[in-house]
Amino acid sequence: MRAFATAVYLFLYAPIALVVLFSFNSGRSASEFVGFSTQWYGRALSNTFLMEALQTSLIVAFVSATLAAVFGTMAAIGLERVGGRTRAVFDGLFAAAIVVPGVVIGISTLVALVQVFSVLNPALAALWPGQAPPQLGLGYGSIIAAHGMFTMSLVAMIVKARIASLGRDIVEASNDLYATPLTTFRRIVLPQIRPSILAGFLLAFTFSFDDFIIAFFVAGSNNTLPMYIFASIRRGVTPEINAVATMVLAASIVMIVIARFLMRDKKTAD
Repeated sequence: MRAFATAVYLFLYAPIALVVLFSFNSGRSASEFVGFSTQWYGRALSNTFLMEALQTSLIVAFVSATLAAVFGTMAAIGLERVGGRTRAVFDGLFAAAIVVPGVVIGISTLVALVQVFSVLNPALAALWPGQAPPQLGLGYGSIIAAHGMFTMSLVAMIVKARIASLGRDIVEASNDLYATPLTTFRRIVLPQIRPSILAGFLLAFTFSFDDFIIAFFVAGSNNTLPMYIFASIRRGVTPEINAVATMVLAASIVMIVIARFLMRDKKTAD
């Protein structure tokens, strides 16, 4: 079993290690290591198209993760106040949103957005007083909406698990002391679930930043970093692409480690 587990981990992580190694290659070959150099990191960071794609990914990831954190927290709190059967239905829906393949989410979101645009654009044209009414289309808004809906389920499940571990005693004690619901939430509940909210935000940011499949369907003319990398490797893998992949990998690992630390730290403190 140890040998089998070792073989599985090598199969999973050896290619990633090779990508990291060849990102420091001084030559242009992606299959022959000539010498150690960091030149490709500098070239990647000076690439205008790459930086534009990175900016798009950062904006989309931050906004969608913020929306997911807000609405996911609201959904988690709301589910704690409904009956068992209703809660089970919504729990299943949240789990389904995470389990459903990204290609299905991307296609369904694209179809839904096209249908919405086909209704709203003629209405805007009829109500717009000028000659050039605005046209709704795919872009920043569609990517943020798709990523926000997808990652909201992740945040809701993380925060919901934390709320379930609190119990109702402290909330009932606050109510007995004549605290308003808003005061109870702000002074009692929010400090207890804040690490989980932050952890959910970081995980949502990571999922959105790294996503390619959903963004591919709803990005329109925009280009995210994963989409740029995919388009680049179709012309061949270079050490520059390896450098970009290594930086994305490092950033994702840092985000996940921080999220795990926030979730574990609060449980330990309790």
